[in-house]
Amino acid sequence: MKRLLGLFVLFVVVPVLVRSLNPPLNEDVLGLIVFKADIEDPEGKLASWNEDDDNPCNWVGLKCNPRSNRVVELHLDGFALNGRLGRGLLQLQFLRKLSLANNNLTGNLSPNNARFENLRVVDLSGNGFHGMIPDDFFRQCGSLRVISLANNKISGKIPESLSSCSSLAAVNLSSNQFSGSLPSGIWSLTGLRSLDLSDNILEGEIAPEVKGMNNLRAVNLGKNRFSGQIPDGIGSCLLLRSVDLSENSFSGNVPATMKKLSLCSTINLRRNLFEGEVPEWIGGMEGLEILDLSGNRFSGPIPSSFGNLQKLKVLNLSGNGLTGSLAESIVPSQNLSAMDLGHGSLTGVLPAWILKLGSQNVLPSDIKRSSLSTTVGKALANLQVLDLSHNAFSGEISPDIGILSSLQVLNLCKNSFVGAIPESIGDLKALVFLDLSENQLNGSIPETLGGDVSLKELRLEKNLLEGAVPNSVGNCSSLVTLDVSENRLTGSIPAELSQLINLQIVDLSTNNLSGALPKQLANLPNLLLFNISHNNLQGELPAGGFFNTISPSSVAGNPSLCGSIVKRSCPGVLPKPIVLNPNSSSDAGSPSLPTTLGHKRIILSISALIAIGAAAVILVGVVAITVINLHVRSSANRPEAAITFSGGDDFSHSPTTDANSGKLVMFSGEPDFSTGAHALLNKDCELGRGGFGAVYQTVLRDGHPVAIKKLTVSSLVKSQEEFEREVKKLGKVRHQNLVALEGYYWTPSLQLLIYEFVSGGSLYKQLHEGLGGNILSWNERFNIILGTAKSLAHLHQMNIIHYNIKSSNVLIDSSGEPKVGDFGLARLLPMLDRYVLSSKIQSALGYMAPEFACKTVKITEKCDVYGFGVLVLEVVTGKRPVEYMEDDVVVLCDMVRRELEEGQVEECIDGRLQRNFPLEEAIPVVKLGLICTSQVPSNRPDMAEVVNILELIRCPSEGQEELG
Repeated sequence: MKRLLGLFVLFVVVPVLVRSLNPPLNEDVLGLIVFKADIEDPEGKLASWNEDDDNPCNWVGLKCNPRSNRVVELHLDGFALNGRLGRGLLQLQFLRKLSLANNNLTGNLSPNNARFENLRVVDLSGNGFHGMIPDDFFRQCGSLRVISLANNKISGKIPESLSSCSSLAAVNLSSNQFSGSLPSGIWSLTGLRSLDLSDNILEGEIAPEVKGMNNLRAVNLGKNRFSGQIPDGIGSCLLLRSVDLSENSFSGNVPATMKKLSLCSTINLRRNLFEGEVPEWIGGMEGLEILDLSGNRFSGPIPSSFGNLQKLKVLNLSGNGLTGSLAESIVPSQNLSAMDLGHGSLTGVLPAWILKLGSQNVLPSDIKRSSLSTTVGKALANLQVLDLSHNAFSGEISPDIGILSSLQVLNLCKNSFVGAIPESIGDLKALVFLDLSENQLNGSIPETLGGDVSLKELRLEKNLLEGAVPNSVGNCSSLVTLDVSENRLTGSIPAELSQLINLQIVDLSTNNLSGALPKQLANLPNLLLFNISHNNLQGELPAGGFFNTISPSSVAGNPSLCGSIVKRSCPGVLPKPIVLNPNSSSDAGSPSLPTTLGHKRIILSISALIAIGAAAVILVGVVAITVINLHVRSSANRPEAAITFSGGDDFSHSPTTDANSGKLVMFSGEPDFSTGAHALLNKDCELGRGGFGAVYQTVLRDGHPVAIKKLTVSSLVKSQEEFEREVKKLGKVRHQNLVALEGYYWTPSLQLLIYEFVSGGSLYKQLHEGLGGNILSWNERFNIILGTAKSLAHLHQMNIIHYNIKSSNVLIDSSGEPKVGDFGLARLLPMLDRYVLSSKIQSALGYMAPEFACKTVKITEKCDVYGFGVLVLEVVTGKRPVEYMEDDVVVLCDMVRRELEEGQVEECIDGRLQRNFPLEEAIPVVKLGLICTSQVPSNRPDMAEVVNILELIRCPSEGQEELG
């Protein structure tokens, strides 16, 4: 019996105890560890996630049910997580809320990595998810109440299955690339309270079924391509508080049924095609706080009923065809904090309620230009922006304006204001933007302006101002733009301007300024424009910095200015002539005496001697280059060495040591050519000729095409050992926008570089020779610029300078992606600098940074930045860097800079582009190109910074919508 009891304990009880002491791994722990394994956690935010824990309830970002210890919420917002969304989260069977917003997660969304049976809230916004969402993505979503996929890169149609999520209360799919029409059943989601589909490419009309959405509080369809009329049924959504249909193509009249929306506080119909008069019934919507009807085709007067909107905070009617005057009866509510009446046809004297300013805050019609927020305040002290520009208002600027201590933007341009600029304007310590241009203001520029230390942009052009530019302007240490052109200003240019190191644009043209330019102006590091044309200035232009390359048009109309730019010698600095006696002896110690009998005296200036010396140097250079070319040709005419192939592992050596044999190394794959080495000399296989050799196409045995560059500068190539070492380094450089180096061939007299073959031809041919008969679109051009920038940033990160960036070295693959070639040749050619400056100068003309011409200046990555800047201007304008006219030579950088100075930069953009390309992208790209071509290397940005700037131009960051 005891024996049987012992066996029972051994084989039954003990295993049970062991299993109880070592329970199986918790399903939530397992799922979360699998999820963590699929992603990267660069900041270590998930360090507390330990697979040895019994449950994950103490891990960061989690919330568990206190009874079951099962995970019910996962919050990892802003954890900087990278990678793809794996299947691990499918293990979390009791998960109710999933929030992974504002990370760097990528990949496609599919039912394999998302399950909605029990989920109520899903927030994947602010990531990099892309591709199309399959139709059955929302096939099981019975409990789902909130879904946000905003701020990703998702494309395709919105899945029809979304309409089956009957419990949905909030949908946010904004800021993606969704296209097509809306799912037909989306208006059947009667429980929906918030719908945000803004900033996509959606199109079509709004279905009449919208009337059935009785719980809808907010709808945002802005920034799409919707068209047609707003259906009358929208007036039956009585709980609506916010309606945003801005930046679409809606047309017709605003439906009168909307007056039933008594709870509505926001109506935004900006930038559509609405027409007719502004509805009088809007004045009866007493709950309105924000009304934006700007950028439409409304006409007629401003309704007098607007005086009834006593809760109104923001009123924007700019950019319409409104006429008449502002009636005294349209007294705004005391809550009004933003009003924009700009770009209209309003006339008459301003009513007292504007002249006295009261508590109004006026929103600028182009707020992007000032990059300021429009914080609204209920008190006078909170007024930040006042914009009444582009109308026909008259009268004087009230001296009371000085009490607006928080004012940041004051824009009264293009009206008919008269009188003097109030001295009290100097009390506006927070002022950033001041534009009083194109009025009839007179008197002098107030000295008190020097008190506006935050001022970045000062525009007073096209008025009747007199007197001097005040010295106190030098106290405006933040100033970036100063324009006082086309006035009646006198006196000298204050030297204090040289203290304003942030200055980029200065326009003092068409005045009566006199005196000499302060020499210290040459120290301004960020100047892009300095226009002093049509004044009475005199003396020599400052030397150095921006003034070395200032456009002649910027200094024209000053008869007493001198210097090389105006082609006028300065008095008092002419070189003394050197008198040479042709009969003098060669004795160095004997002075030359002028002869008076039988010989003419020869007088040569220093400049003439320099010219003679330069000619002698050029002659010597031509002789040297001729010798080099003869040497190269003689080498090329020798019989080609036999090619022996070396196989096996990477960087393998040729098995022969015969002096006539070559060494071929392929970094991967079979090192053999199906056509043999003779194909390299076959003219039919030639793709083109560049600065350092001819390029041929051939095919490997496996059918893989390659491009072969035959270097024709053998005398400049390093030894075989150094050549191979540098080539192997370049062979390891890999980037989607770089032409891959796949191998090389070496003999003492012949060196070949083997590259991947890119089928689309060069950027030069596509821009200037119409390759394929197609004109590059703006989107294609932007992608080429961005891809090229990324490739150069990658090279610079690896301490490789390209040295020879130009459009013929940028190839386009079959998908339109740019691939930069010929990088790093300086590693192979130790005499590159001298070689380029002599025989290769023509091929790189226009792309070369000015420091190439100075042997004492170190060549850095900033040379590539300069060449890239020229390339940017070439891509945007469609013009060559240097174009030779019949009697003139046009340098692209100078031409674009001149157009910018004259305010006509849009005229530079390639006329072959369709007119609907985005100017808000094109003009910043042009300005970036000019900054990259700064004469001073330190003023050029790094390529990594260039990439960031381009990505901001294409994808400006926007505020994240909150889930409601």
